[in-house]
Amino acid sequence: MAIETVLVVDDSATDRFFLTELLETAGYTVIGAESGEECLTKVAAKHPDLILCDVVMPGLTGFQVTRTLTKDAATAHIPVILCTGKSQATDLAWALKMGAKACVTKPVVSADLLSLIKTLE
Repeated sequence: MAIETVLVVDDSATDRFFLTELLETAGYTVIGAESGEECLTKVAAKHPDLILCDVVMPGLTGFQVTRTLTKDAATAHIPVILCTGKSQATDLAWALKMGAKACVTKPVVSADLLSLIKTLE
C-alpha cells in the first residue's frame, strides 16, 4: 500500500507544524487533528493511509485512539505510529499492545521517521 496521506494528531500546535512541514516536504499530503476525538472523526471522513499520533493528549489518548482504530474492521488496515515524550520502552510495549506499528520518541528525528514510514509502504 502506498502511503500518500498522513493524519497528524497532536494537541501541540508546534509539534503538528513540525511534523506537517517534514511530511509535506517529503511529498506526503497531511491532514491535522488536535485531539483523539477529532482524529476519529477525520479518519472516517478522509481515509488517511497512515496516522501519526501523540500519546499524551487531553480526552482520548493516543493509546485509546489506536485501540479504537485497530479494533474496527473499517480502519484496522490503517497503520498507526505513536509519538511519545516519555520512556520509549514502556510506551513502545503499550503501543504495540494497542495495535500500533511503531512508537517514536519526541523530538522526532526526521530521517528516522521518514525511513520508518517507508517500511510501512
